[in-house]
Amino acid sequence: MEAGGFALTAESAVGFQLKGKAAVITGGGSGIGAAIARRFAASDAAVSIVDLKPEPARLVAREITDQGGTAAAHVCDVSDGASVVAVFAEIFRGRRIHILVNSAGIAHVGNLENTSQSDFDQIYRVNVKGVYHCMQAVIPHMKANGGGIILNMASIAASVGLADRFAYSMSKGAVISMTYSVAHDYLRENIRCNSISPARVHTPFVDGFLSKNYPGREREMFEKLSRVQPIGRMAAADEVAAFAQFLCSDEASFITGVDYPIDGGFLNLRG
Repeated sequence: MEAGGFALTAESAVGFQLKGKAAVITGGGSGIGAAIARRFAASDAAVSIVDLKPEPARLVAREITDQGGTAAAHVCDVSDGASVVAVFAEIFRGRRIHILVNSAGIAHVGNLENTSQSDFDQIYRVNVKGVYHCMQAVIPHMKANGGGIILNMASIAASVGLADRFAYSMSKGAVISMTYSVAHDYLRENIRCNSISPARVHTPFVDGFLSKNYPGREREMFEKLSRVQPIGRMAAADEVAAFAQFLCSDEASFITGVDYPIDGGFLNLRG
């Protein structure tokens, strides 16, 4: 037994287990959120997949249950506070939620001058207020049940200047700031709060973006965007999910109030 009470067991030696835990994952119908839902379920967590689009959420939940896991899909617009309150109340009914992962978000391309007020407001509603709404819904529940874990998806765009990412960078900077504040304010309530800041991650969103903006040049642009990371490629969604699993496991019980870049060396190894 080491200081802090952690004992190495056969179970802890083979991975970061989430058995007996229940997790809410917003944006869990696609991309990084779906990868986190699948990985958490494979580690024996019961997952509630919250997404604006009903069919992708149901497909991921069905995939998990077909493989013997526990999952349910819930339709929710995280930018709508009333919708969040109603859906989270349904999820809380008869069950303690141990983990909240805020992965729902939208992207935007544009500098300050060509970012319209409506685009700016939409990014703010989803990426900032969405995280605020979900944390505000879950914190009282976690306080009443002995604590919990919150993990927010930020971005390296919050920490470095990227071309034409004005509104998106603003929103992810706010996510990191909220992460630090919640971690500080609820430390004594046994609530841990961290964030992950990925660089480019290969998801269906990336493929759709390239198809829309670079028709006929998708492969060329994919390779160009991949080389931006010093490691020479984009991350896989499951690589982000694997780190999320660790941060939400008991092995990470000493970690709170931290933003972690997963960036293939982008922040520190360029040039």
